[in-house]
Amino acid sequence: MSDEKSLQTRLIHHDYRAPDGFAAFPTAIHHASTVLFKDVAALRSRNWQDKTGYTYGLHGTPTTFTLEARLAAIEDGSHCVLAPSGLAAIAMVDLALLRAGDDVLLPDNVYNPSRELGNWLSKDFGISARYYDPMVGAGIAELIQPNTRLVWTEAPGSVSMEVPDIPAICQAAHAAGALVAIDNTWSAGIAFAAFDHGVDIVMQALTKYQSGGSDVLMGAVICRDKALHQRLETAHMRLGYGVGADDAYLVLRGLATMKLRFDAHDRGARQVAAWLKARPEVSRVLHPALPDCPGHEHWKRDFTGAGGLFSVIFDERYSEAQTDRFIDSLRLFKIGYSWGGASSLCVPYRMQGMRRGWDAKGQLLRFNIGLEEPADLIADIEQALNGLPQPFQGA
Repeated sequence: MSDEKSLQTRLIHHDYRAPDGFAAFPTAIHHASTVLFKDVAALRSRNWQDKTGYTYGLHGTPTTFTLEARLAAIEDGSHCVLAPSGLAAIAMVDLALLRAGDDVLLPDNVYNPSRELGNWLSKDFGISARYYDPMVGAGIAELIQPNTRLVWTEAPGSVSMEVPDIPAICQAAHAAGALVAIDNTWSAGIAFAAFDHGVDIVMQALTKYQSGGSDVLMGAVICRDKALHQRLETAHMRLGYGVGADDAYLVLRGLATMKLRFDAHDRGARQVAAWLKARPEVSRVLHPALPDCPGHEHWKRDFTGAGGLFSVIFDERYSEAQTDRFIDSLRLFKIGYSWGGASSLCVPYRMQGMRRGWDAKGQLLRFNIGLEEPADLIADIEQALNGLPQPFQGA
């Protein structure tokens, strides 16, 4: 066989290798579906669950391994797997740990797509999903059945903002042999040390603060126990979850400034929340740092910060049409789901359709306070409030 190759072949097979010794701050972006082995022995000996080597792009590259290790370190965990979104990460936990005949408990203020996932598990998979009062605390022991395998928590609920007693829930669940998972996205792993408070599994939607750019969908599941991680990793593989190297790089790039951004969101949100609390149009501000927010005592005991997300309930004299008009009148606040990005957001929720026993009469609106100057955001809210028709004058 001649050593002289055609142009087409030389476009694919080349001998050049970049010299060693290059160093820079950013993590290198490794694009790969196929991973190359030096010989057949290496191919046969390598295990996809062993992160000391590489087998296939779906199971990791240096880029994704680096992101997983850094996310685990932020949460003070030991193991991490990535998923294409926060909801995908939640589904991975459920499908890794639950079988037909099992039971899962979810807080009644759970992220609504997680609620729908629970309903789907009940309807089509023979896994009972039951919902509990997020403020039940140690009383959850009375709800745990012999077949309860998993208890989900959120701290706080990402719409109604109740802060549960996580240590009490964990103690009761562990006494009954159940695992506890938490959606820790609100605190980004910065303001709440979930493992230190008894949680077994942490889920993060990296779409939020970790990315910070409102341009990435990704999730992560973190734990400390190796056997538990292997169960999660097996579900990850069976589901075929993969994330793109470019998206992983964007999250890695965001981590360096995440704490600075989180603290800035927190400062701005507290200023805006305090201002809204004094407005006659607003009957209640649901911000965990405020004393009258449900579970404030748990937040004060267990958390070190609050981030940029909170909700308000308008005075019941204002109709849905009027509060919708208020949102439409905002100039700096955009209308859209999510949080953790630089741009502020405001969205309405119809709570009676989302929560059992929700008895607040006014309309609930959720604010994400971005990185704009808080005084400008307050001025924007003020002009929108001033434009509201007076109550009982119609919409």
